[in-house]
Amino acid sequence: MSDDLNQDNITPTQQPTDNREDVKKDFAGLLGSTKKFLSELLDIRNNTDQEATKEAIIADIPFKGHTSWILICSIFIASIGLNANSTAVVIGAMLISPLMGPILGMGMSLAINDIDTLRRSLKNLTVMVVLSVLTAFLFFWVFPLKSDSSELLARVKPDIRDVLIAFFGGLALVIARAKKGTIASVIFGVAIATALMPPLCTVGYGLAIGRWDYAGGALLLFGINTIFIALATFLVLKILRFPMVRYANSKRRRFIARLVSVIALAVMIPAGWIFIGVYKEFKFKNEANQFITENIVPYKFTKDGRFLKDLTVLEYNGGETPTMELIFMGNEGVPEGVIATWEAKMNDFDDLRETDLTIIQGSQNDQVNQLKYVDELYQSQKSELLGKDEKIRLLESELNRIKKSVARQIPFQDICAEAKSNYDNLESLAFSDIQLSNFTKIDTIPVFEVKWKKNVSRKQLDRDTKKLHNWLRLRLKDSTIQLR
Repeated sequence: MSDDLNQDNITPTQQPTDNREDVKKDFAGLLGSTKKFLSELLDIRNNTDQEATKEAIIADIPFKGHTSWILICSIFIASIGLNANSTAVVIGAMLISPLMGPILGMGMSLAINDIDTLRRSLKNLTVMVVLSVLTAFLFFWVFPLKSDSSELLARVKPDIRDVLIAFFGGLALVIARAKKGTIASVIFGVAIATALMPPLCTVGYGLAIGRWDYAGGALLLFGINTIFIALATFLVLKILRFPMVRYANSKRRRFIARLVSVIALAVMIPAGWIFIGVYKEFKFKNEANQFITENIVPYKFTKDGRFLKDLTVLEYNGGETPTMELIFMGNEGVPEGVIATWEAKMNDFDDLRETDLTIIQGSQNDQVNQLKYVDELYQSQKSELLGKDEKIRLLESELNRIKKSVARQIPFQDICAEAKSNYDNLESLAFSDIQLSNFTKIDTIPVFEVKWKKNVSRKQLDRDTKKLHNWLRLRLKDSTIQLR
């Protein structure tokens, strides 16, 4: 009875307060359990062998004997693979290349304040790079078959994705190296993803054919891979708290610590500069493609105009004014008012406000000039379009279409005069191109429509029709001509 009385004496506000306290305790317990689970899941310190990791990285730094010959062989394999446009061969060259050793050595030496290892890493990396470029240059200079394959061209224009691949690839590589019982598959995967050897071979190719833009772009890609892999190594080893190298002389220790800090800062500054540069280019191209999709693609021509989206040229020139080149073909041009509207709408995009918009249009009602233009465009951009199969197919189909159209240009006035002089019973003659489809492809057929005088006999009509049909095919050198 007393318990019941005590329960009856509880005020209404006490029970909700107790419930809130219980909820807080349960929530705190849940947070604690989640934190413990994530800590056990993501912690890599407990399974790290610091001494073995350091020894393995240092062992891969030297460049002599077997390593030098492996590098030379991998350069030749990569160069042949790039020349033959063989992805499998290029991947094989990446797997056997020893270039990763000195780069990891650089990152580790900066993290543990080891100036001697840093010096060895820089020296060996420099020798490797010079030897790689020189060997690739000699190969492409001597080898008679030279072409801008897609594998080569893929290495001349790095973007934001290459920065991210290098950085996260470097993270995966160092974490795999630091684990007790190194994960070999991760090392092989990073070697393929970051692709250190192909850019150096592309530098040699660019120098061999005199294309400094190829060489510069590929060298920038190699620099991005090197810097961000070294940066990832530095960060991971710092997080894992690898022990710093101790020096007996305290004055020398302070000097080396400062020197290593300056070098680390010198590495991070260009890394940040490169990242900002490629990120700005990525933003520009992303907004440009959005602008094209929203404004250019939906534009409808009244006749047979056509926007060649795949031939759009977007150029981001760093500090210079970026450019956007749009190409249109057909017998109808884009009105000046529409172009002015597009230029005004570019101001709605932050990265397009200073962009120069260039509109290239096919000559109106002049198919011969269109043919000349497309042919010149194909020849001038062939080296850049190789490896971009869709662009090549589009350009070649456009060229073939116009060639056929030019070849089928009918001198209708002359044909009418000649036909009238040869066929007394001919009353009128008309011509048109008819498009036929079998649901797999569309063909354009030239068709002449003939009207004979009413007083002609059926036999004479059939004879003249057959004779006229054969004469038109011979006269115009086109066996597809139809008569009705």
